[in-house]
Amino acid sequence: MTDIDAEPTVLVRTEGALGRLTLNRPKAINALDLDMIGQLTAALDAWRDDTDIDIVLLDGAGDRGLCAGGDVRALYDQVTAGEAQRTADFFRAEYALNLMISEYPKPIVAIADGITMGGGIGLAGHAAIRIVTERSRLAMPETRIGFTPDVGGTYLLGRSPGCLGEYLGLTGGIMTAADAVYAGFADHYVPSQRLDDLREALRNRADPTSPSELVLLFDETPEASALAGERAWIDEVFSADSVGEIADRLSARAEVSASATAATLAELSPTGLAVTLDAVREAREGTLRDALIGEYRRVMWFATQHPDLAEGIRAQLVDKDRSPRWQPATIAELAEDAGAGARGYVPETPLFG
Repeated sequence: MTDIDAEPTVLVRTEGALGRLTLNRPKAINALDLDMIGQLTAALDAWRDDTDIDIVLLDGAGDRGLCAGGDVRALYDQVTAGEAQRTADFFRAEYALNLMISEYPKPIVAIADGITMGGGIGLAGHAAIRIVTERSRLAMPETRIGFTPDVGGTYLLGRSPGCLGEYLGLTGGIMTAADAVYAGFADHYVPSQRLDDLREALRNRADPTSPSELVLLFDETPEASALAGERAWIDEVFSADSVGEIADRLSARAEVSASATAATLAELSPTGLAVTLDAVREAREGTLRDALIGEYRRVMWFATQHPDLAEGIRAQLVDKDRSPRWQPATIAELAEDAGAGARGYVPETPLFG
């Protein structure tokens, strides 16, 4: 329970052979806190060997979104108070849940209707069956607060077509349903007005119909992905070796969208951009577990070693002056391997083990 909600923050119930998990903080677009992560983990643990449960359905209360991410203001309070262990506890619990969802022995169906960002991607993006609607808006927007994508987001970004992962990771760009399917963050497009029918079908499925087959009954073809239409210049620009070279290539492009991207990057934490570029490319080569370990190194480095995370949250959510003072201030001032410190950082408490 939290002050913002009078009801349980996660609704856990069974409906026949269907286990249902509903994030229930609609006023906060179902933003995650440590208690919610614990509730989700406990429910999945209980259902793992429960022979009465065949499928798990994950969705969010309200019509604004599945999950807007984690409690960033709480993170700011921990970082500025030097409470590194509390920060580590949160990320360790969250990442363990992300990995559990990916490896779960029963199919998890996630409905990413509406806003699904940051920690929401960590829940929906690793599910066996990932559904988006015409209202879906997906993103990994961590660079907007001087941070870097996590919750296994680098693993997903690293497997997007071409260099879309670098583009989406660095810019924090928002994906529509069509973009999310194209980029590999979702599997099926189901119109929002059919979601209740889909839930009913999952609840009352006739064996041996699989959940994938049921979802296909509601699946439709979304409109064309705008990202797909931008692939040519994105791949050329974001294949560059460094953030500085990406900025140089953007300045040479004639596309209006490339100019807008250049303006976006110029406003973001140069260090966050460098660390993110490094992280996405590292995650491209390994497993989800490997990616989570790499992300944990980097997020704890930001939380304990570099000022841009606290400064980014301050500027966006605390003082709201929208004028962060990054260190360094510009991409041109970045060191040659600006991601090295975060890449090599060894957290005091390991992620797994």
